[in-house]
Amino acid sequence: MPQSFLARDRLVGGAALTCAALFVTLAVIAPFDGRLVTGINPWIKPMKFAISIAIFLATIAWFMPDLGPWPRARRWIAGTVVATMTVELVAIVGQAARGTTSHFNQSSAFDATVFSIMGMAITVNTLAVAAMLPLIRRDVPTARVGYLWGMRLGMALFVVGSLVGFVIVTNQGHSVPGPDGGPGLPFLNWALDQGDLRVAHFIGLHALQALPLLGFVLDRRQPAPVARTRVLSAVAAVWLAVMGATLLLALAGRPLLGR
Repeated sequence: MPQSFLARDRLVGGAALTCAALFVTLAVIAPFDGRLVTGINPWIKPMKFAISIAIFLATIAWFMPDLGPWPRARRWIAGTVVATMTVELVAIVGQAARGTTSHFNQSSAFDATVFSIMGMAITVNTLAVAAMLPLIRRDVPTARVGYLWGMRLGMALFVVGSLVGFVIVTNQGHSVPGPDGGPGLPFLNWALDQGDLRVAHFIGLHALQALPLLGFVLDRRQPAPVARTRVLSAVAAVWLAVMGATLLLALAGRPLLGR
């Protein structure tokens, strides 16, 4: 029977399930709240973060047994990602309940403090993922070359994608050149009338799932190990190029879709 992510790391896997349950709860609440924050239902953003963080934590839980024989380091990483993502979600849900924004909100000392704490949490979380890279097991079985190489590349691209988040902070918003809150795609809410830095951020972060999955598929097809690594390296290079192109597009003030 295939092993679940919960069995691979109970703490991180349990946190992932909690975030998924939070998403369902917020989806039930949202239709009964008629308020708007930056033009959309206030619970849309917490819903997006809840499901995104659930996927992230489930992925980290799945990776844990492949970090090699360093149990103390693994416990530190597990505790760190759960703690930082908990802080992030508490802040986002709390601000939504108050009917205000969580990101880039400097309207009061309290709001500015909340945003500052969120920034520190995300920075620590990114460092925790970066710390996983040198811990990935080095005794690579031939049958798992693609998957483990995909883990390395996926984590590296995740860290690069996280750096796009700092570009967003420097810009004091995800939209370029105007303020956040214009027309956007359903649910994702990516801007349709100007550039949106979240597109490149999204692409980078989800390499964490895509590259190991591709590596797993390559392992099942069993081409030569060197062929698997070459395919993964090529895909990672294209992934990075697409992330860079969408970042430049957003910085130029042009939407991915729309006009």
